[in-house]
Amino acid sequence: MARYVFVTWDGGGNRMPTIAIARALVQRGHEVRVLGHDSQAAAYRAAGLRFTAFASAPGFVLDPRPAGMLRLFTDRGLADDTLSQLAADPADVVVVDCMLLAVADILDRMQQTFVLLEHTMHGFLAPGFRVLGPLAWPRDVRVGRPRKHAAPILVASVPGLTGPFPPPPELSAVRGAIVYAGAMTTAVAAAPTEPTVAVSLSTFRFTDLVATWRRVFAAVEGLDAHVVATLGPAMTAEEVAVPAGVEVHQWMPHEEVFPRASLVVGHGGHGTTLASLAHGVPVLILPLDATSDQPRMGRAAARACVGVTMSRRSEPALIRRAIEDALADDRMHARAKRLGEAIRTWDGPGRAADVLELSASVAR
Repeated sequence: MARYVFVTWDGGGNRMPTIAIARALVQRGHEVRVLGHDSQAAAYRAAGLRFTAFASAPGFVLDPRPAGMLRLFTDRGLADDTLSQLAADPADVVVVDCMLLAVADILDRMQQTFVLLEHTMHGFLAPGFRVLGPLAWPRDVRVGRPRKHAAPILVASVPGLTGPFPPPPELSAVRGAIVYAGAMTTAVAAAPTEPTVAVSLSTFRFTDLVATWRRVFAAVEGLDAHVVATLGPAMTAEEVAVPAGVEVHQWMPHEEVFPRASLVVGHGGHGTTLASLAHGVPVLILPLDATSDQPRMGRAAARACVGVTMSRRSEPALIRRAIEDALADDRMHARAKRLGEAIRTWDGPGRAADVLELSASVAR
């Protein structure tokens, strides 16, 4: 049995891969605990995971502005909290969210073996780190530099959206190796019995979240298709005008709604987008945050002809036309189906657990 600590932050899209990988390790008999913000406690404990909140960040509320995100990623208090936890309860391997730069930096300085967990496509992060480097430098946090005690970079994603993929390469514990694990969702081939549009936007209340929901609901009113909407925890149905006939849920697991979907309308979050494509369902992406991976996911889906992307501020009539065109696009549906088949050949959580077990064996 090995001992693992996951160090994370309340970022929304990083929750699903962290829980999926941690639970896969627990099922194999390993000792796993999670260190994160107090606002995450309920979700991780509900998943059956041992959770401890950062002592230095009580009452955490995410500040999504660039300056707020930079403060979070370079927060030395989170790094000190991590060291305190490890001093009281050591681990063989620490799994660090790739954005917690100060935590990764101090672990390397303290000669602790750790794995960086990326929760989006690796190619999206590299340009961002190049920009972030000069901003983090005055805080004495190294960005994008080799770290002696870093094990592989574990990517909770697939190599791209074009498929088919080659067979998963052999696992590696080499420092700095980039290892794709696959999608972190349980997926089956979608088989809708009628044209069905699933709408699932962000769990975080971005500035335009409610306005975007209103435009989408106006767009699907009277649509010749069944519409299923999962609102998420950031808003309520009372804030928007829900058209008659729309099936509304405050929350519903992707694996319950996507198997019956013909099209998913989303914001371009990596987790939702990849889950949709893993089911072989094309996507219409309305990015809510220009500084995140959402616009990049939209462009990648469009280039691969497995989706369409457009401005969240598009008029309802344009969104409706895009939905109708996507529903009727046989070529897009065929490509999404083939991509889903390729994604499902990779056991994401199991492969990630394999990488972490190999890292623990090398660390010992």
